[in-house]
Order: sequence, then C-alpha cells, then structure tokens
Amino acid sequence: MPDAVRSSPPSPSSPSRAIGPLFALFPFLRPYAGRWALAFLALVTSAGATLALPVAFKYLIDRGFASGDRAHIDRYFLALFVVSLILAGATALRFYLVSWLGERVTADLRRAVYDHVLEMSPQFFETTQTGEVLSRLTADTTLIQAVVGTSLSLGLRNFFLLTGGVAMLAVTSPVLSAYIIGTLVVVVAPIVIFGRRVRRLSRASQDKVANASAVAGEVLNAMPTVQSYTQEPFEARRFGGAVELAFETALTRIRARAWLTAVVIVLVFTAIVFVLWLGAQAVLAGRMTPGQLSQFILYAVFTAGAVGAVAEVWGDLQRAAGATERLLQLLSARSPVMEAETTVPLPTHGEGIRFDNVSFSYPSRPGVAALSSLSLDVRSGEHVALVGPSGAGKTTLFQLLLRFYDPQAGTILINGVPTRQVPLVELRREIGVVLQESVIFSGSVLDNIRYGAPEATIEQVQGAAEMAAAAGFIDELPQGYGTFLGERGVRLSGGQRQRIAIARAILKNPPILLLDEATSALDAASERLVQKALDNAAQNRTTLVIAHRLATVQQADRIVVMEHGRIVAQGRHAELLLSSPLYAQLAALQFGEQQEQTGRSAVHDHVGSA
Repeated sequence: MPDAVRSSPPSPSSPSRAIGPLFALFPFLRPYAGRWALAFLALVTSAGATLALPVAFKYLIDRGFASGDRAHIDRYFLALFVVSLILAGATALRFYLVSWLGERVTADLRRAVYDHVLEMSPQFFETTQTGEVLSRLTADTTLIQAVVGTSLSLGLRNFFLLTGGVAMLAVTSPVLSAYIIGTLVVVVAPIVIFGRRVRRLSRASQDKVANASAVAGEVLNAMPTVQSYTQEPFEARRFGGAVELAFETALTRIRARAWLTAVVIVLVFTAIVFVLWLGAQAVLAGRMTPGQLSQFILYAVFTAGAVGAVAEVWGDLQRAAGATERLLQLLSARSPVMEAETTVPLPTHGEGIRFDNVSFSYPSRPGVAALSSLSLDVRSGEHVALVGPSGAGKTTLFQLLLRFYDPQAGTILINGVPTRQVPLVELRREIGVVLQESVIFSGSVLDNIRYGAPEATIEQVQGAAEMAAAAGFIDELPQGYGTFLGERGVRLSGGQRQRIAIARAILKNPPILLLDEATSALDAASERLVQKALDNAAQNRTTLVIAHRLATVQQADRIVVMEHGRIVAQGRHAELLLSSPLYAQLAALQFGEQQEQTGRSAVHDHVGSA
C-alpha cells in the first residue's frame, strides 16, 4: 500500500493520540456556518433552559410549599411549564439542524473522497484494494456522520451542562461544591488514560473491517472462478476469519469503553452520594433550606450525567478521529500522473504518434523493465498491429499512450506535442479503446454504448451498433436498447459484451483507436462481421491493434513485432515471415494449429457423410 494510505500504529507524539484529525473537517463544515451558528444558539438555549429547572424547583419548594399560598404554587408550576416549552423547542431545533449538518457534511465528504479516487492513476490501485476504499467511503464516513450529526452537539450540550452545573453548585453551596469539584480530578484521569487506549483500538478495529471488506470485494468479483474451482468453503472460511479478527479487535475496544464507562459512573455517583449525605446533614442542622438541597441535588445529577455523557462522547470522538485520519490519508494520496502546470492543446492534425526512446517499469515491479529504450513512429491514419508473446510490452504502450502511467525515461508525442503537456481530459477524449476484457456497466444497452458520447442520439447509437454487428442481438433483447444488462453485463454472453464495447468505441468517433485483442471473445461468424466493422471504423484514423491471432492483422499497414519490451522487427506479413524468426515462429504455431483443426474438421465431416 502506498505510504499515503498505509495504516500504521500511532506514535507517542502523533496527533492521532488526541482528536486533532477532526479539525481537518473544518473545510467541509465552513460552507454551512449559518446553520452551525443557529444550531449552537439552539444548543445554548436548551442547556440554559435545563439549568433553569433546578432554580424553579428551589423556589417552588421554599416559597411555594413553605408559604402554602396556592397562587405562588401555580405561578412556579407555570414557570416550569414555560421553561419546558423553551427546552423542547430548542432541543427539537438543535436535533434537526445537527442531523441535517451530519448528513450534508458526510455526503460532501463521500463525494470528495470518491472524486479524488476517480482521479488516481492505475498505479494507486496496484497496491490499494478497492474493498478498503469502499470501507472508508461507508464505515468511516458513517462514524464521522454520527459525530457531526449527534455526538458533537451532545458533547457540547453536556459540556455546557457540566460547566453551568458546577457554577450553580458553587452558588448554591460553596462547601459541598468544593467536594464535587475535587472529585472531577479523579474522574477526568481515567477518561484521558482509557480514551487513548480506545483511540488506538478504534483505529485497529476500522482497519480490520476494511480488510474484511477487501476480501469480500475480491471474491464477489470473481464468483465464476471461485465456484468453478469449488472453493466456496475456503473463501467462506477466509472471510469468516477476517470477520472474526475484526470482531475480536472490536470486542477489545468495547471492553475498554465499558471499563471507562463503569469507572466514571462509579466514581461520580460515589462522590455524589457522599456529598448529598453531607447536604442532608446540613439541612438537619439548619445550614441549608430543603429547596437549596433539592436544587443542589438536581445540579449534581445534571453534572454527573454530563460527565458520563462527555466520557461516552469522548470515545465517539476518538473513533471518529481514527476514521477521519484514514480518510485524510486517502485524500492526501496524490496520483503520480499529474496535469502539467502549463498545458498545450492537442493539434487536430499532425505527424501522428511517436514513442521516443521510452523506458518504463511498473511501480509494483520496479526491477522488471516493461519497455526498454523503445522508439516507434506511427503516421497519422496508419493502421499498425502489435504482435509478440505475452509480456512483450504491447499493452504497456497503450497504458502509456493514455497516460495511465508516465514513462521513467523518454517522451511520447501526439502530433508533435508531448502527452505530458496535453490536458488529460483532452488527451483521452481523442483516444478510443476496446480492451480484451470488455467492461459493461450495470445500466441499459443505450447507457453503455453512449458512455463515451452522452449527447449521441438514438439513431447514432443504432448506427454504431450496426457497425459493431450488435444490432441483431440487441433488437432481440426484452426491451431492446433499454434492456438493463445487470452488474458487469451478466445477462450477456462474452461475445455480446465485446460487441457492445466495440459499439461504444465506434460511437465515440476518436481520431486514435486502440484495439487490444478486440475480437478475442467472438465466434468465427461474428469475428468476420466485427473485423470488417473495425476495418471500416479504422478508416482515416490512427489505429494501433494488439493481436495474438495473426490472421486478424495481416492486412495492417505495418506489423510491429515486440519481445521483452523492445521492437525486434517491423514490416508486412510476408516480409516478416522471411526477416523475423520470432514472427515466423508465431505464424508457424498459429497457422499450423489452424491447418490441423481444419484437417480434423474435414475428416470428421467425411466420416459423418459416410
């Protein structure tokens, strides 16, 4: 995993030992400053109304019940009712505002993370599992949502109740409040000590959940392989092990939080019971009125409840800090493929594509050269086929041309402009791609074909489908072009998926066309139709074709033979048979096999007719 997203235990001096990472959420909170201010006002109002209740009870007891005047009693009960109305209104407003803010901020955060991940080059995904990214988008943002939408406001409210309650305790009885304040030191110490441990355990728990998500995502995307090898029990055990490990880690965190809660409650209520016993003695001795003791008891209860709530909220803040730290690591990761500070528009006409002394190694395999000092010129409008054994570097040329990666040495130019200086969107807009493994999204046929040209009309889509030999089977689908294809196109055969992908590239109508074994998944009849369509689509375009079946590229303007990241020969089919031993060997293997298959088929037909 890249350093920017690698999980690591917090060091003693790391801000991860506190809630510091939460302050990095400020840019997501700032756009809603008005709502935050209104929520804060409602929070202060509700806290103030809560702190006013014990005062009303004091006067009710000392002046109402003690005097026996019904009018006094009615007046104080009316005051209690008014305070309760203010408390209810302020609490409801605070709940609505902070819940809205929690949902809004979380949605913004998810969008920011997802938009950032979409901009990362494939190098990022070589070492980062998609399941981990999904875990951060879901589980981690949910923790932050709970804090922003609930815990933060509850924490502030209880902090105000705590400080206000302590102040009113001092006003009510300085002597008894001194005992209460003294116990706070004893209570705060375990909160800090246990809070740090909960913080570390929360981070570890989130990492384990991400690992389990990564395992599940990998397996669910490879179900046909898993089932064909009957590895369902093994994968179930593997996922179960990851889940159990996450559970054990979470259980350790839960135990720590449970101990924290228990210790705080015991300490607080032990202190309160002792102080209230002293207060009862003071009432019996005439040093306090019953109303003052009632007021002191209520404030003591508020204070105790606030301390317990603050302790619990602190644990939530610790967990959210861990989630925020993980998301920030993801947001701080930078793609090695960056836009140039000064970009140059790509000319519409020019000399074509040029690979000038290009060398490249994949970041995950730094010691293995995928391309070594490779130079290749492709004239504008030329149809060039790339052939060679697996690992020769053919697909790497496509990856570099699209700037999924940048070469470590050398330059790639299109119409005389280095690709590093061309805006990425403009560069990729000029290139159409059909990969060996076609990608189908879980939308309709129309959505998939129109993916590279959203503004295309239905007539243009149908024309592209006709050229790709896809119109026939599309018309036979239940809803035609509106048929939902399922996740990764599971409702289509491999050949049908490939023809949809080819139609997508044809509709995009780019000046440069890259075909990576585009007809590999087609049967013989469909292959002939699609090959003709691709030949038509390649007219007046610069076309690069990767082909393992030499029969499909014999009519190319030029065939480039590659081996070990180098070009070993170039020319037409007939020339290469004589000048390139590697090409001759590949041709002998393929055409020899075809002749054998043809011979076996003829014998089979003869026997059948006899």
